[in-house]
Amino acid sequence: MEKRLVKIGEAARLLGCGIDTLRKWERSGELLPDRKTKGGTRFYDPEKLLNLGDADAPTIGYARVSSNDQKADLERQKEMLETYCAAKGWRTEIIADLGSGMNFNKRGLRRLLEIVLRRKTRRLVLTHKDRLLRFGAELVFALCELQNIEIVIIHKGERPSFEAELAEDILEIITVFSARLYGSRSKKNRNLLQTLQAEADRIGEEFSLYGKENEDAAGPQN
Repeated sequence: MEKRLVKIGEAARLLGCGIDTLRKWERSGELLPDRKTKGGTRFYDPEKLLNLGDADAPTIGYARVSSNDQKADLERQKEMLETYCAAKGWRTEIIADLGSGMNFNKRGLRRLLEIVLRRKTRRLVLTHKDRLLRFGAELVFALCELQNIEIVIIHKGERPSFEAELAEDILEIITVFSARLYGSRSKKNRNLLQTLQAEADRIGEEFSLYGKENEDAAGPQN
């Protein structure tokens, strides 16, 4: 009995990606169709597609900080992820990202999403939920759930106060606008940038937010 094959549209649906992505993978040799007609119609084996995220796929650890002056915190997050996963016996790949938690276009986040959509991992590990995104993390978690990818958050802990959460959100917004103003030759924009940076420093000191990520170095909570 001839094995059932599916066309490219159905194959894309099974993988949770776009048709153009499948065409790109064909060009790069990453994923070739099982059959291709002279007219260019592609056919895929659905069983192979569903088994792409096999047991050999590594656990993905995702670490992020908002700015360059937090790179020491980024290294601490990476070390914690590696230590935690090693203790579990998981083969791990770490994705380290630099950028605002409100920015959906970060290089590391794009790579993570591609891995999730291609089922190239069985597990995603974070030190804290907000290391993924300040807003929209639930959407990524929903994609993981659809792909049967486990989510592990090392530090769940107690939720911060409403005031502290609001202050963190304001800092993220300031970071985004400061990045847009940085390098501007306009005196008005330079003055605005200085005002934003001063306000960010004041908020950070008032709510002790700059030391928040340092708690990651203390180790996982039981």
